[in-house]
Amino acid sequence: MIAKVVVDVPVMDTDRTYDYLIPPNLSGKVKVGSRVVVPFGPRSIQGFVVELVQQPAPDAEQRNLKEITSVPDEEPPLTGELVELALWMSRRYICYLFTALQSMVPAAMRSTYKRWVSIPDDPSVGEQLKRHVLLTGEGEDLYYDLHRGRMEWEQIIRKYPDSEAFLQRWVKEGWVHLDREVGDRITRKKVTVVKLLTDEAELKHVIEELPAQAMKQRDVLNYFLHRPGMGGVALKQLLQETSTVRGTVQRLVERGVLVFEEVDAYRDPYEHSQFQKETPPVLTRQQQRALAPILSAIENETFEAFLLHGVTGSGKTEIYLQAIAEVLKKGKEAIVLVPEISLTPQMVRRFKGRFGDRVAVLHSRLSTGERYDEWRRIKDGRAKVAVGARSAIFAPFRHLGLIIIDEEHESSYKQEENPRYHARDIAWYRGRKNHAAVIYGSATPSLETYDTAKKGKITYLSLQERIGNRPLPQVELIDMREELRNGNRSMFSNLLKDEIDQRLKRKEQMVLFLNRRGFSTFVMCRSCGAVSRCPHCDISLTYHRYNKALRCHYCGYAEREPQSCSQCGSTHIRYFGTGTQRVEEELSQLFPGIRIIRMDVDTTSRKGAHEQLLNRFQKGQGDVLLGTQMIAKGLDFERVSLVGVIAADTVLHLPDFRSAEKTFQLLTQVGGRAGRHQLEGKVVIQTYTPEHYSIQFARNHDYRGFYEKEILEREKKGYPPFTRIILFTLSHEEATQVVKTADQLCKILKDRLPPTVTILGPVPSPVARIKNRYRFQCMLKYGTERQIPQQVAEVIRQFELERKKDKVQIVVDVDPQVMM
Repeated sequence: MIAKVVVDVPVMDTDRTYDYLIPPNLSGKVKVGSRVVVPFGPRSIQGFVVELVQQPAPDAEQRNLKEITSVPDEEPPLTGELVELALWMSRRYICYLFTALQSMVPAAMRSTYKRWVSIPDDPSVGEQLKRHVLLTGEGEDLYYDLHRGRMEWEQIIRKYPDSEAFLQRWVKEGWVHLDREVGDRITRKKVTVVKLLTDEAELKHVIEELPAQAMKQRDVLNYFLHRPGMGGVALKQLLQETSTVRGTVQRLVERGVLVFEEVDAYRDPYEHSQFQKETPPVLTRQQQRALAPILSAIENETFEAFLLHGVTGSGKTEIYLQAIAEVLKKGKEAIVLVPEISLTPQMVRRFKGRFGDRVAVLHSRLSTGERYDEWRRIKDGRAKVAVGARSAIFAPFRHLGLIIIDEEHESSYKQEENPRYHARDIAWYRGRKNHAAVIYGSATPSLETYDTAKKGKITYLSLQERIGNRPLPQVELIDMREELRNGNRSMFSNLLKDEIDQRLKRKEQMVLFLNRRGFSTFVMCRSCGAVSRCPHCDISLTYHRYNKALRCHYCGYAEREPQSCSQCGSTHIRYFGTGTQRVEEELSQLFPGIRIIRMDVDTTSRKGAHEQLLNRFQKGQGDVLLGTQMIAKGLDFERVSLVGVIAADTVLHLPDFRSAEKTFQLLTQVGGRAGRHQLEGKVVIQTYTPEHYSIQFARNHDYRGFYEKEILEREKKGYPPFTRIILFTLSHEEATQVVKTADQLCKILKDRLPPTVTILGPVPSPVARIKNRYRFQCMLKYGTERQIPQQVAEVIRQFELERKKDKVQIVVDVDPQVMM
C-alpha cells in the first residue's frame, strides 16, 4: 500500500504530495491524518498522510519508492474531515498544504529537527581525523569533546563559534557522521498509580494474615477492599486518604499484593479551581424566540447558520449554554469560540459550572503541555465542549453538532500569519460538513455578516432588550477641543473627573478604557523636533515608565530613556500622547488613595496575572479597572456603574477602510460594561471628533443607523461586502529591489486576470519598514468570481518559481482584516 504524504518543506517546489511505501510492520498504524517520519533527500523529516492508495502505481518499482520510517502517534492527530479542510484551506487562502495541516495540531506536536555529530566506529576513519587535527591544529578541543560522545550541531556552534566551516569539511570528508533526528515537543505528564494484583476473596485472606502491628498496611488494603471498583488509584491520593507513607505501600508491593505503574496523566489548568454547579435560568420571551430555530436545526441535524444580534447584556451566552445542552443530549459535540481577550475566568466559570469536566479550554495563557492535554481530552472523547480562541475551531471532534462564534465581528478571528484563515469561514465549512448549526453572535456584527443576514443567506435572530429590561447606559460625548479652549489641559474632562469623584464617594466601581499601552506614545525633542524612532522600523518608539525604556511594538527593539536629544544634544525632551501608565499616574495625583488595577500587555504577561487582576477587581480590591482592549468585552462586574473612554479617536484615523466600523464596535462594546446589574450605568466618551458618524451612532446605541450610513460608504468606494480583497505585501532589505518586484507582480496580475478585477498599487505600506525590511503592497478587488483565488495562486506559484534568487518575500492575504 502507498501513502500520499505532505512533507515539512513548505516551499513552492515541494507543495504537493509524495508517495511512500508502507512497510508491513506499520501497515495497521498508517492512516489518513497520521503524522509520519519519512526519508526526504539526505534527511528524515515529518509529514502528514492525506491519502492511502490500495494498489501501487504500475511504475512503482521503477520509481524505487522509499518506505515510511516511523509513526509517532498511536492514533492519527487529524481526522479525515480535518485533512479535507486543510486541502480546502490551501486553495481558499493560497497557502502551503503542510502549513494548513500543521496549524490544526497543538504546538507540542510541531516537528523539531536535531543534527547530531559523532566520530565513526571505523578506526581507520578516526585515525585520519586524528592525524588531520594534530597536523593542522584545527578543532583540537572539539575533537576531544567528540571522543566523549556525540554532540548536537547547534551545541557545537554555540561552544565553538568559528567551527562551522571546518565542521562541514569534516562531514564532507567522512571523518564525522551527521545524523538527523526527527522529534516533537511533547512532554507527557506521568503519575504513579497503585493497582491491586488479587481478587476480593484473596484480598480478604491477605488482610486476615497480616500481623497485628501492620496496622497501616491493613488500612491500605481495606481502602482497596471498600472503594467502588477494583481499578488503580494515584499513589498521591492513596497516601493522603490512608494517612500513610510510600514505604507502607512498598512493603505490600514486595509481598506481591499491589503493583506500581507509571501512567499518562492529563494536566488540568483548572485543577485547583472550584466551579459552582449552575442551574439553567428560565429564559425571557425574546430569548425563547431566538433559541427555538436553533434547537430545531439541532434536532433535525441540518446545517443552518444564524446571526444572533443582541445588545450587550441581553443574554446571548445563556442561549449558547442551552443550545449546547441540547447538543450534548443528542450525544454530539460543540465548539465555542470567543476572542482571546474575552476568554476570562468569568467566561470559563460559566461553562465549567454548567458542563463540568466535559469542557476543554484552549487559549494562549495555558502552558504548551496544558494545551496539549486539553486537546488530548477532546481527541480521546473525554471532553465534549471546546471553549477557546481562534485555533479551537480545529478541535478534532468527530460528531460536531454546534459551532458558536461569540463576538463574531472581532478581527482576532483572522489569523495574521500563514495560514491566514478566518475562523468565521472555517466554522461555515465545518458546519456544512457535519450537518451542524452555526451561531454567529454579536452586539455589533461585522458589516459582512449583517449584510449576509439581510440578504437572507443566514437566519437573523434579534435580542434588543437587556435582561430584566435594564436600560442601556446613558452616553455622554465630551469634545476635548472645548476642554482645551476652556483651559483644561488634563487628559480627563471636567465631567469625567466629577463622575469618578461621585463613584468613589458611593463606593462603586469604574472601567477606564484606553486603546494604547505604555506611558507616552512618543518622545520628542522640543528644541529640534526630532522624535525617537526605531532604527529597524518606520515607527516611533513608545515610552514605558516602569522600566524607563523606549520600545518598538513591531520588532521588540528597546533602548534606555534618553537624557538628551540624539540629533542636537538638547536636554529639552518631552513625552507626548497618553498611555495606560500615564493615565494611572494622573489618576493617582487627582484622586489620592484611589485603588487602580491596570491591565495591559505589560501587567498581564506573567502566567495567571490576567486572572489574578480580574479576581482582585471582582472582590472589590480596586476602584478602577484601567486597561486596553482586553477590558473592552467579556467582563461582567456587578458594581461597575461608570465607563470612561479616554481617547475614542485612536482607531478612527488609521489608514484602514474598516476604521469607522472598528471605532463604532469598540465604543459600543466597552460602553456595554456599565450598568449590567442593579446600578444604573453611564458612559463618558472623550473625543476630538464628536461629529463623526461612528461616534454619534455609538452614543445612541444605533447599530442599524450605523450600518445604513457605512454600507453606502463601502458601496461608493467598492469595499466589502460589495467586493472581495486580496492584499499582497512584498518586503526586502533593499527598497529598489522590492519596488522592482512589486511592479513586475502587478503587471503579471493585470495581464493574467480577467478585466473585471481591479488592481491597486504598488504603493509603500502604511508602515513602510519593519525589521529592516522595506515593504510595498498592492491590492486586488474582485466580485463574485470564485475562481479568482485559484488563478492568483497559479500566478504566485509561477512568479515565485521564476524569481527564486531575488529573496523578496511575498505575503498573500485573502480577505485581510488589517491593511497595515
